[in-house]
Amino acid sequence: MNNMKSTSSYEKINCQTQQQYMDPVECDDPFQIVMEKAGNHGRFQLIYNLIFVAALGMSGAMIYMNIILALNIPEHWCTVPGREKTNFTLSEWRRLTLPTHKDNRDTETYSSCEMFDTNFTEIDDWQNWNLTSAQTKVTACQHGWSYDQTWYEKTIPTQENWVCAKDLFVTNVFVVARITEVVGSFLLGQMGDIFGRRFIYYISVILCSIGRLASIITTTSYIWFLTFSGLSALTINSLFQAPQIIGMEISREQDRSTIAIYQSFGWSIATTVMPLLFWWLRDWQPFMWCTTIPTALILLFSKYVIESPRWLISKQRFADAIIQFKKIAKINGRPFDMTEKELIQIFSTAENETTYGIASLFSGWRLARNTIIMGFSWCVVAVSYFTLVLFSSRMAGNPFLNFLLQSVVEIPAYVLGKYLDVQYEHVIMGLAAFIKFLNAVTFFTASLQGMEIYPTCMRQTGIALGAILANAIGIVAPYLVYLGTTVDIRSPYYILGTLFLFGAIGAAFLPETLHKKLPDTMEEARQFGKQEKFFSLPKAPTKAKEAKTMDAARDATAKKLNQTKYAP
Repeated sequence: MNNMKSTSSYEKINCQTQQQYMDPVECDDPFQIVMEKAGNHGRFQLIYNLIFVAALGMSGAMIYMNIILALNIPEHWCTVPGREKTNFTLSEWRRLTLPTHKDNRDTETYSSCEMFDTNFTEIDDWQNWNLTSAQTKVTACQHGWSYDQTWYEKTIPTQENWVCAKDLFVTNVFVVARITEVVGSFLLGQMGDIFGRRFIYYISVILCSIGRLASIITTTSYIWFLTFSGLSALTINSLFQAPQIIGMEISREQDRSTIAIYQSFGWSIATTVMPLLFWWLRDWQPFMWCTTIPTALILLFSKYVIESPRWLISKQRFADAIIQFKKIAKINGRPFDMTEKELIQIFSTAENETTYGIASLFSGWRLARNTIIMGFSWCVVAVSYFTLVLFSSRMAGNPFLNFLLQSVVEIPAYVLGKYLDVQYEHVIMGLAAFIKFLNAVTFFTASLQGMEIYPTCMRQTGIALGAILANAIGIVAPYLVYLGTTVDIRSPYYILGTLFLFGAIGAAFLPETLHKKLPDTMEEARQFGKQEKFFSLPKAPTKAKEAKTMDAARDATAKKLNQTKYAP
C-alpha cells in the first residue's frame, strides 16, 4: 500500500528498497507478495477466468443482446383481402393495393402503413376495373399487416404488431433499458465498493436472469414487458464488471490484459453465435429461452465465487481476506500459512479511507481529468457501438449476416487484426463493420484502462461511472437508428464521425497504464501518470530487475514477519 514508511524498528517494503530496480509508480505493492504465496497465476485463476470472465461474458452478452434480434421489424405491409379471388402474384397485388413513397435511401418503395381506400373483395371484373380512379385515396391499414418471412417466422413486433402507430414501441424498449442501466450502474457500482464485488455479482446474475425470463412471457402486456426488460438491464453492467474486477485483483500485473481479452472474446463469440442460432430457429421464443438460461446456470459454479482479498484488505477485513487467500491457495495446490496477525502487520499503515461515492473520483485535478476523459471515451464507444449494432438488423439484406459481420470483426480487433469488406451494395455495411472493428479496439482499451486508473477502494465505482455516462448518452442510439431508417441513412454516421474525432483528442491525454501497479489508495490514483511525458512508450522491466525487486521485497517481508513479537 502507499506510504509504507514507519518509525517502528523493522524494515518496511518501500520505494527506498526498490527504487534502484523499478519506477516509483511500481513500488509499494506488498499485496502481490502475499498473493504470490496463495498463487497469482495458477489453477484457481484459470478456472475463475474461464467461468466468471469468459463464460459469464458470453452468457451475459447473449442475455444483453438477444433482445435486439428478437425485436427486429422485418419488411411489412397492409394486409388487403381479395387476392384469394384472383390469380395475381404477391408483387402484382401489392402494386394494385398499396401506395408508394421514398424511403430513407431515397428509393421508391411500397408503404408499410397505408393502403388504397377501396374494397377490393367486391371487384369481380378486373379487366374493366378503373385502376387510376381507385388509387386516389389512401387509408391506414384496415385488416392488419403481412410480414416478410424470408428470414424470420416470428419476432416480438410481428407477433404483437408493434408497427406503424406503435413503431416507437421497440425504440422505447431500448431507451428504457438504457435508463435503467444508468440507474443500476449508479447504485450497484458504488455498492460494489461498499459491500463487495461478490455480493453485487449474485444480485446481478439473479435480477438479470429473472428480468429477461419474465419479459419472454409478458409480451402481450407492453407495460409489463417494458418493466421486466428494464429490470434485466438494471444489473447488466455489474454482471460484467464485478467478476472481471475480482479476476484482475487476484492476478499478476502482466495477466490483466489477458483477463480483459477473456471477457471480450466471450462477448464476441456470443454475439457471433446468436444470429446463427436465430437464423436456424427462426422464432423469437425458443431463441430467447436458449440465450437467457445459460446466465442463470452460472450460479451452479458458486463454490468458485470469492470476494476480492485486495478489496477486503482495503476495508481492513483481514480475517476475511485470509479466508479468501486460503481458498485460492487450496485450489492452486499451495500452502498458505500466513495468519491474520501477520497480514495486519504487513498492511499496518493502511488506512480505511473515507470516500464519498462518485464525488471522490473528482478529488484532485489529475484524477478528475482522467475521470472526465474516461467518461467521455465511454460515451463515444457506447453510442457508436449500440447505434451500429441496432443499425445492422435494419440494413438491407440478410439481417443475421449483417449482425454476424458486426460481431465477427470484434474478435480480430481484440488482437489488432485487420478486416475490411468493400462491395457496392454492402459498402455501408462494410464501412460500418470497419468502424465497429475500430470501436471494438477502443472498447477493449477503455474497459481495461478504466479498471487500471481507479484505486481499489473506488474501482467498481469508477467503472460504474463510465457505464452511467455511456448509457446516458446511449439513450440517443435508438433514436439515431430511427433517424437513419426513417429520414436519411447517412445521418447517424455524420454524428458518430464527429464524436469519434473529439473522443480521439481527449483519449490522447490519458495516462499509460501498461507495466504499472494497480493504485490502491486515492492518493495513488491522484498521482497516477504525473511523471509521464506526453510522447513516451512504457518499457517492461527486465526479468533480472523483476527478480531482484521481488527478492528485495520478500526479504523485507520475511525480516519483519520473523520477529518473535509478531509470531502467531
